[in-house]
Amino acid sequence: MDNRPIGIFDSGLGGLTALRALRQLLPEEDIIYFADAGRVPYGGRSREQIRRMAVQDLDFVSGFGVKAVLVACGTISSNAPDLLQSYAVPAFGVLTPGVEAMACVPGEAPLGVIATEASIRSGAFEKALRAACPGREILALPCPNFVPLIESGHTEAEDPLLRWAVENCLAPLKERGAAAVLLGCTHYGIIASAIRAYLGAEVALYGAADCGAAALRDYLRHNGLTGGQGRERYYTSGSGEDFARKAALFLGREIDGVEEVPVMEV
Repeated sequence: MDNRPIGIFDSGLGGLTALRALRQLLPEEDIIYFADAGRVPYGGRSREQIRRMAVQDLDFVSGFGVKAVLVACGTISSNAPDLLQSYAVPAFGVLTPGVEAMACVPGEAPLGVIATEASIRSGAFEKALRAACPGREILALPCPNFVPLIESGHTEAEDPLLRWAVENCLAPLKERGAAAVLLGCTHYGIIASAIRAYLGAEVALYGAADCGAAALRDYLRHNGLTGGQGRERYYTSGSGEDFARKAALFLGREIDGVEEVPVMEV
């Protein structure tokens, strides 16, 4: 048994999809969550900036004596996998677990992956999917409007702005008859209902956050590192009040006080 907490970080609300999944899988774990809302979104930044931010975020959450870190950010997972692999504390991204789940999709219809501009520009998701699913057509689409809409509260499937963004971005997936879509940005799990409403219930959606949480659970159990009291501590580089309000709406429960921390210089 290991009662040290688990660290989770993301640029904002998206990582809560990973926290929710991990809480369902390991309800007894203590969790440190960091929302780098003062620098959201990550997707439009350069690769060099993203890699510097990855180290800063890792250093921040590991400073709480965590036993592992779930990097609940597809942009960092796709642009800095080497930094995660070499970090002093076990750090799990969401790219590899998500791709491994997609490799099990039967048939020959195309597979899609949607993520931030930086994630798609890196080519990491597309390359990994092509290697895992040889012979399948892979459609990799950036969706730059999704994160700003989610962070500003446009999350309901009936929301006209969100519906327009979904239709505008995902039309190629619908036209090509994709069999499954990997939500390569953890924010996108928050609007899964809007994505499903447009693509149709027959298209399987795989959340990178859910897959990453399952991979971390397997690691902790295999190594005898589970344990805790189910406590949560939240930190943000943005508005604590704003984050707490939005987080409560998404999680369906109130969260304890959120501590604000200074925005780190890139």
